[in-house]
Parts: sequence; structure tokens; C-alpha cells
Amino acid sequence: MDDPQSDFGGSEPTIADVATVAGVSIRTVSRVLNKSPKVNKDTRERIQAAIDKLNFKPSLRARALAMGRSLLIGMVHHDRNALVLDTVQRGVGQEATGRGYEVISHAVPLTEESGIDHILDFARRSRVDGLIVLPPVSGIAGLPEALKAERVHAVALSSVPIAGYGAVLLSPEREAAGDVARYLLSLGHRHIAMITGPQAMMSACERRQGFIAALEEADTPLLGEIEGDYSLAAGIAAARALLSLPTPPTAIFAANDIMAAGVLKVAAERGIAVPATLSVVGFDGSLLAEMLTPSLTTVVRPFGEMAHIATRHLIDLIEGEPPVELAVPPLALRESQSSAPPPA
Repeated sequence: MDDPQSDFGGSEPTIADVATVAGVSIRTVSRVLNKSPKVNKDTRERIQAAIDKLNFKPSLRARALAMGRSLLIGMVHHDRNALVLDTVQRGVGQEATGRGYEVISHAVPLTEESGIDHILDFARRSRVDGLIVLPPVSGIAGLPEALKAERVHAVALSSVPIAGYGAVLLSPEREAAGDVARYLLSLGHRHIAMITGPQAMMSACERRQGFIAALEEADTPLLGEIEGDYSLAAGIAAARALLSLPTPPTAIFAANDIMAAGVLKVAAERGIAVPATLSVVGFDGSLLAEMLTPSLTTVVRPFGEMAHIATRHLIDLIEGEPPVELAVPPLALRESQSSAPPPA
């Protein structure tokens, strides 16, 4: 029986050997190994036949050295919501692993100077090939330019367009918050209050502005609003204040599911029936919304799908693939047990 290694001096076959036998470039072999869809069927089969003939076993270290890369992707964030972060991290990890990369998740401070320095230091130390930048970190002024100067590929997630990144996957949160307002109005609510997110964050501003604009279009003033920090404690404190107003709201929109959980907690403490007396709507569509009693009406953000798309695009940038248009997954209002028409 012929030894497949005999033609290569008895040494272990390399990716270059596969390319030679298949009659293609090393880059094309790399695409097949990374499960890239951008290789036609005939070429893919020819490369696979060469791999089988040589009994080639790809080595991550060897591939990284051959391509001059680390095969590492960084995910930088400043998110205390473990449910959201876990979903995003799983999406990034699944897509990256399928393409032959590993993921390093890294939390960063949310200030302009220290945040940028922190991210650049992380990129240098870890030698990542690129970054997925989550909001609100993606909104740090000057960060896209700093990453470009360091020649670090980066794809950002954001609620508003940001110039300078390799690509930005937009989440239309203003429109989604407007849908919440129109939904509550359609149920007949006119005494409507809101618990906003931190107004220093772009996404929180987008949700607030979209919600209020939709109410104003219907000539319905906001009964009251309190700024929160996306925590359970903030939701509880805001709900206590809003439900103590001389004319209490019949509906409260909380800018994330965790603060909405705080509203449900206060309502239960005060014996306020949800949704018969008070409707509550959240934002995120996290697992928490389904765990609450009553289950929470909420805006579902497809975190996992967004993470897959952003990671796929980042790896294409790293590997020099031609850019493709990023399809934005829709945000959808999911009606559940916490909302109903107001009391007669």
C-alpha cells in the first residue's frame, strides 16, 4: 500500500501539501477547513479527496502560523445582564467554532479614555484577529478610529449607525419601542408611564424617544417617567414612585425585562392585579420574561441570530472575503400574560 506521506519526505502532510495535490491555493483549502460557503462543490470535493488521500489532520496552531493569525476572536462588552450576555456569547461561539476560531469574552469599563486604552491593551495582549463590539461599548467615541489605527478588524452591534467600524449590525430599537406605545394605545390605555434605561446610553435614548414619539403622534402625553439603570432595584424603586402618583398608570413600559420584573414585584406587594389593573411590558425577550408570573409581554431581540451574523461577517473581513450586506433580524413585540385592556 502506498504511504501518503512518502511523497513528502515522511513528514506529516501540511495544508500546503493538500493545496498542491488539489491544485488550489492554500487560502482555498483554508476556506474549506473553516467551512466557508464560498467554495463551489467541485473544488470542495477535490480538496476533501486530497485531505483523505494524505490523511491530513489540520492543526489549529499550524494553521494559525501558516496564515499569520491567532484564530482568536475577542468579544468586548459592558453588560451586567447575564441572560442577554450568555445568549450573545453562545451565538458568537457557535459561529466562530464552525469557522475554526475560538472566542475570548472580555468586559471593559464604559469611559472614553480608559475604555479605549483597555480594549487596545486587550487586543494586543490576546493577539485576537478581530473584535465583536457590543453596545454600549460600541458607542464609545473614538473607539472605531483607534481600532482601525491598530489594524484590528471590528464588527459592532448598535442601535444607531456608527462610522469607522468594519461593519455595524443595527438593531432598530426606536421603532420597536414605538411599537410598544402603539400596542398599549390599541388596548385602550391612556395613563401610560415609562421606566427608561440610563440616558447616557444610545440604546436607552432610542427606546425612550421612540416610545414618547409614538404617544405624541396619538396626542397622548406620557403620564410619568423615571430613569433606571437596567437593574431590578431600579425597576422596584421606579415602580413604587409611579404607582404612588395621584393618578396611577394603567400601563408601565420598562426599558428592559429586569426592570419590568421589578414592576411586577411591586404590583404583587401592593395587591395590584396584573394585567387586570396594570399592564406591564418589558424589552429584550430574555428567558426571564417567560420565567415570571405572569409571563411578560416584551420586545424580543434576536441576540443569538445577531451574534451569528456579526461573527460571520467579522471572519469574512479577517479572511479577506468580499463584504456582503448585513441583514438585520427584526425586533418583534411578543404579547403574553402581563398586558390587557385597562380597567373599565
